[in-house]
Amino acid sequence: MQFSDTSLNTGILQRARQMARVDANQWATFNVVNSCNDWLNKIFTEGKILDIRFQLDDTNHTALPEGTSNLIVSQSDYSFLTDEQDNRITNLTRIDILDSSGLYRQLIPFDQAEVRGIALDEFLKTNDLPRFYDKIADNIIRLYPTPAASVTSGIKYYFQRAPSYFVATDTTKKPGVADDLHRGFVIASAYDAALTLGLDNIQPLAVELAKEEQKITDYFASRLTDEPLIIRTKWRNPR
Repeated sequence: MQFSDTSLNTGILQRARQMARVDANQWATFNVVNSCNDWLNKIFTEGKILDIRFQLDDTNHTALPEGTSNLIVSQSDYSFLTDEQDNRITNLTRIDILDSSGLYRQLIPFDQAEVRGIALDEFLKTNDLPRFYDKIADNIIRLYPTPAASVTSGIKYYFQRAPSYFVATDTTKKPGVADDLHRGFVIASAYDAALTLGLDNIQPLAVELAKEEQKITDYFASRLTDEPLIIRTKWRNPR
């Protein structure tokens, strides 16, 4: 479903106003944009919670959620704030390092709380090829040990990023999520209009909004159709 379609009135913008029973003066385009972007954030937040194996990404992004960065001798900390198209990186999912043979090797994630008995500054303090990384923020890592050499594109990182948000000038752009979830953008905006303007149709819209929220849950619960179902039983001592 595209954002705006003035010829057939089937866009999110037009349908949201129809559902709320308002016009463009009562519920301006920027209000619909804000509601859509809030709903987009909800889908991405729920997706990350409900299915940690799903590398959820907005289909409007034209580059893959991965990148490379130079490895700097003796530098331990590296930040990855945005991707190559300036989208905000929200979470790092994997770090690989380029070794002397020209092959990338996966680094092992760990947390500084796992280092016991010695000061953290003493842990793998001699420069070498990094083997571990500590995610000290959503998009900042610390390597252990620190690199013994500078290497061009020595770090390959994989990530999750912010979705592709709507702006008021969008027309044919569609939400970068599954088609099954598109109606939610209409209902969310209509509900926000009813809530903001004190409309008497807020209760039926709340019912429809709850259906769309459940649809998000159901979608992520049934997404892994290409993976076999494994049933594990637990043994309990009868004594």
